[in-house]
Amino acid sequence: MSRTKLIVLLSAATAAVVVISVAAFLVARSQFQQQSSTEPTATAVGSDVLGVPHVTFRNAAIGSEYGVLAAVTLADPKGPRAYFGISCERQYSNRNGGVCLRADRGVVTSSALVTLDSSLKEIREEPLNGTPSRTRMSADGSLVATTTFVSGHSYADTTFVTEAIIRRNGQSLGNLEQWSASVDGRPLLAASRNYWGGTFAGDDDTFYVTGAVGQTTWLMKGSISKRTLISLRTDAECPALSPDGTKIGYKKRLGNPTPGVWRFAVLDLTTNTETVLAETRRVDDQLEWLDNSHVLYQLPRSGADATVTDIWSVPADGTGAPEMFIPEASSPAVVR
Repeated sequence: MSRTKLIVLLSAATAAVVVISVAAFLVARSQFQQQSSTEPTATAVGSDVLGVPHVTFRNAAIGSEYGVLAAVTLADPKGPRAYFGISCERQYSNRNGGVCLRADRGVVTSSALVTLDSSLKEIREEPLNGTPSRTRMSADGSLVATTTFVSGHSYADTTFVTEAIIRRNGQSLGNLEQWSASVDGRPLLAASRNYWGGTFAGDDDTFYVTGAVGQTTWLMKGSISKRTLISLRTDAECPALSPDGTKIGYKKRLGNPTPGVWRFAVLDLTTNTETVLAETRRVDDQLEWLDNSHVLYQLPRSGADATVTDIWSVPADGTGAPEMFIPEASSPAVVR
């Protein structure tokens, strides 16, 4: 090959590399701009956000505030975020205060329940047994339900063990396994029973929780004053009571034996009618009610972004389609 032809070929190859590099850069920049367009671009003042209807959540945007308790206004859920400097694995709040399940993942992981005041400042902290999973509090803030994994880390794990505790004004009422429970009128005495995912009614006595033995789950109605749990129906996990107290949302297996595959459903407590919702993806969460007609839940992204979760919304009557509500967020609580 002549020197001239060699130079021409090398020049063409160099030009091709440049073209490919520029094209790759432009694609990467476009993807970055698209991703960045969903990220919060400003920080809000905490008192401004808490002074109006808002949503608190665990921030899931990669950066210095990852995992920190945050809030946005309900009128602009994709808008500026207020951060409160408290790391949470799971959180819940209302007008009277909040709770945060914290995990210190050192050489030996330790967990704690952090109680917050109405401005989301820490009041006290107490140790938890196990890995944080679920939490809810009553409307007046006097009752708090916590669920932790004593062993295992997922409800798709067939051998997990949970510890579910209700506290009144900071005092533990004991592990729910110690309470009197019945299924279809017969005592539930199995040593392997588990409870998780509590939600409170407005009378400060009634609550709903998941009861389980092996792979069989029940929606159970509890009475704090009587220390009792009574089954209402099977195949229901992680219940959440609607603001008006007329409906309960939960996740169901729908007869699917595959671990980790659930669908959301809503039970009308007046008519006993169950409706499966339009979200068809695999979601493992205790949903939150946006209002009496829509629910919120967290869903991890796919692939390399699996560490990032977004909060989605879907109608509670089985119609419509899921819509992203807050990007890069998890564990929502709506405060009006």
